[in-house]
Amino acid sequence: MAAPQPQRSPKDAQSMAEKQREISISEFFTKNRHLLGFDSPAKALLTTIKEAVDNSLDACEEAGIAPRLLVEIRPDKPVNLGLELSSQQDQESGANGNGNGKAGRNDTAARGVKNEERYKIIVEDNGPGIVAAQIPRIFGKLLYGSKFHSLKQSRGQQGIGISAAGMYGQLTTGKPVTVYSRTGAKKPAHRFQLLLDMKKNEPVILSGDETVWEKEHGTRIEIVLTGSYKRGQHSVDNYLEQTAIANPHLHLTYKDPKGETIVYPNATSDLPPEAAEIKPHPYGVEMGILSRMLADTSSRNLASFLKDEFCKVGPKTAETILETAGLPPRKNPKRLVQDDVQKLLDAIADTKIAAPPTDCLSPIGEDLVMAGLKTGVEADFYTSVTRPAAVYRGNPFQIEVGIAYGGKLPADDLAKVMRFANRVPLLYQASACAIHKSVLTSNWRSYGLQQSKGALPSGPLVILVHMASVWVPFTSESKEAVAHYPEIIKEIRLALQEAGRQLQRHIRRREREKDAAKKQSYIQKYIPHIGDALQEILEISDAERNEVIETLTDTLERSRKL
Repeated sequence: MAAPQPQRSPKDAQSMAEKQREISISEFFTKNRHLLGFDSPAKALLTTIKEAVDNSLDACEEAGIAPRLLVEIRPDKPVNLGLELSSQQDQESGANGNGNGKAGRNDTAARGVKNEERYKIIVEDNGPGIVAAQIPRIFGKLLYGSKFHSLKQSRGQQGIGISAAGMYGQLTTGKPVTVYSRTGAKKPAHRFQLLLDMKKNEPVILSGDETVWEKEHGTRIEIVLTGSYKRGQHSVDNYLEQTAIANPHLHLTYKDPKGETIVYPNATSDLPPEAAEIKPHPYGVEMGILSRMLADTSSRNLASFLKDEFCKVGPKTAETILETAGLPPRKNPKRLVQDDVQKLLDAIADTKIAAPPTDCLSPIGEDLVMAGLKTGVEADFYTSVTRPAAVYRGNPFQIEVGIAYGGKLPADDLAKVMRFANRVPLLYQASACAIHKSVLTSNWRSYGLQQSKGALPSGPLVILVHMASVWVPFTSESKEAVAHYPEIIKEIRLALQEAGRQLQRHIRRREREKDAAKKQSYIQKYIPHIGDALQEILEISDAERNEVIETLTDTLERSRKL
């Protein structure tokens, strides 16, 4: 007979309402830090460095400064009296015969962190520095930044990354973020130590004073966190190597946890073209966004609203849109009802509007893609393609592809695919990414490569794909995979096909040369026998025989060069 179930105590609406409360964004991401890329110690280490490097590169480029970055990972031993006391008790317990000390050590591991799993991450740049009043909010508040509302290409987008890295360090080690910054040689340097109040999503300033710092201008951030340093495909080392390839103007010095220093010199001294900020394109707006824009606009009539708030909308285009919508040009935008907004949105969709400008983008460029590949990959053949700008949801974007083939690349392995978005390497979630899918579903056999069904091509091959956009549609806040928009996949495939055809010509030329060399080796082998036969048939002297052999050899050499 089953045991009787305990009766549930009823709850009324009043008692349930008392439990409702607001959730801050920092509280949410504290419980869901995997959404930001902090779901494992190894990934957390990489994500922290990635966010800091992205911010440094954006700041340097915006200020017109050739970036010189230092990235350092130092093993950090925790100073924790509780852990030290537990360790001492373990030893006493073993000495007193109350156990062998294993239970105490396991208990310590459960409560604390192993020494080798704690690291101090240091990222230092030579950028313009940060005004002291802004430092606490930039590094100690989620969703605070300058790029979210700006339609131009940049690495950062949401104002979450670097403050989330500091939050992760605070959660795992309890230590604050330390920031040094200086805005000029004649300006004082400042040193801040910050924590994040996770209930209020506000910075807590532990200290913020002027200090002595030898750099004339720049920013340095130090975060102590729990991490795992490993080499391989998803490692910090691989990320920094790919960052140097996609940013040939970057001079990077990297010190790993073992104390080894790697320097990635810049392949060019020229900065990327500056990306200009643009206004939204009409094709990219939705009902709610358009309603908000109408309510917030300072324009006094609809015609001015369309011309002032959108790009590529001139007087004639505005007139066509309003005529199609059946709305008077001089009507106040703030007085439109929902039906009017829907008519305006439908009219925009039915009107042919020029594509948005592309000066908001800063692609790497075909020459620099090849220069980056040559710096990081030893191969025999290099090629690159930069597609013309295209549009998805009103947002301009460009696709670039680079290919390296042959040389010292492994011939029996699958091709290596390097994915980039706004010059940032994407190392995780390849199977969820539009870039990886496009490479996977391309027919590489038609370009002379081996490829199994549903797999990457095999051979000595590296494929680089870069997407430059004013707003990259990532699949999550961790910014690791590009969403599968049909327009994006189409452009990637077209770029891969163009680069693939250039690779095909190289492979065919190499096969012809190999075949010709093989045939010539046969001829070279039998030239002495031909000389002997001619000597016997024509009864010529040894000197004449040698002259015939020399003539045939010279003719063969000339034909080989041709």
